Amino acid sequence: MIRLLLFTIALTLSLPAAAHELRPAFLQIEQTSAQEFGVSWRVPARGEMRLSLNVAFDAGVTPLSPAVGRIANGFYTETWSIKHASDLAGTSVAIDGLENTMTDALVRIAWLDGREQLQRLLPDSPQFVVDGKAGDGQIALTYFILGVEHIWFGLDHLLFVLALVLLVSGWKPLVGTITAFTLAHSITLVAAVLGYVSVPQAPVEAIIALSIVFVASELLQRLRGRDTLAIRQPWLVALGFGLLHGLGFAGALADIGVPQHAIPLALALFNLGVEAGQLLFVGAVCGLFLLLRRLPPVQQRQRVSGHSAAAVVAWPVAYLVGGLAAWWLIDRTLSMVF
Repeated sequence: MIRLLLFTIALTLSLPAAAHELRPAFLQIEQTSAQEFGVSWRVPARGEMRLSLNVAFDAGVTPLSPAVGRIANGFYTETWSIKHASDLAGTSVAIDGLENTMTDALVRIAWLDGREQLQRLLPDSPQFVVDGKAGDGQIALTYFILGVEHIWFGLDHLLFVLALVLLVSGWKPLVGTITAFTLAHSITLVAAVLGYVSVPQAPVEAIIALSIVFVASELLQRLRGRDTLAIRQPWLVALGFGLLHGLGFAGALADIGVPQHAIPLALALFNLGVEAGQLLFVGAVCGLFLLLRRLPPVQQRQRVSGHSAAAVVAWPVAYLVGGLAAWWLIDRTLSMVF
């Protein structure tokens, strides 16, 4: 148990830096007059450190004001103004340093006549040429991938789903529980993005951590042979906390924004990407546990303890998940106070 606790602490302390590396950078360019544009460039940051990424325009772009930067809410943001003779048409835009990271960059350009262009830059393709309005296919693919990436790199959401999978006994209750979680976070995601619900992200993130602690503790109760409402009706837990997780998804989507001419499409595909990533994760977890049950150490531990193979595996996972979430809860709560 001591080794597990030490491992939990070490893993938790190492997670934030890696997680920020995987958050997308975001470049927004908005036309303010015939030849002038406002630029906002945002990259992941932690403390006073930020990813070394910078925007590079070609020679046809003239800066009108120096960049003003600040660090807040886990991002470093710079804003400045630029000028171009032909509303940026044919301009080359690159993200210097992107090829040395594991992150990506989303670029959105908005013109006064209502046109928008959306571009997703990757480490192996860190530049593009401005050409016009983003097509529906490009928007759909971009936001679907962003949804998958968000669930896969959002470790707190994955741990909540993992704890739910272990809490539920049987395929039918598992399907019902995951369905309830999906419906709940889809509702609040849509409501928040459309402006019907507005909640500060800091307390939402803290309560998300609390939700993981709660489910992990209920898993331990089940492993000890006890019976609670959450164990009997896990879909209720998934439904209630799913509403909060949806607000977390909405906060991530708010960080990158959505094209104003394609809000329903971008929102729907982002949500579908989240669901696809979630289902892949659930399938991977179920397959992994089936394989673990056949390992000799697990079978030996099962014979010694008298527990099922699933319980043998679930015990350390419950403590690890609960320990990580408890640390996040403390860290996120303190960050709101200080």
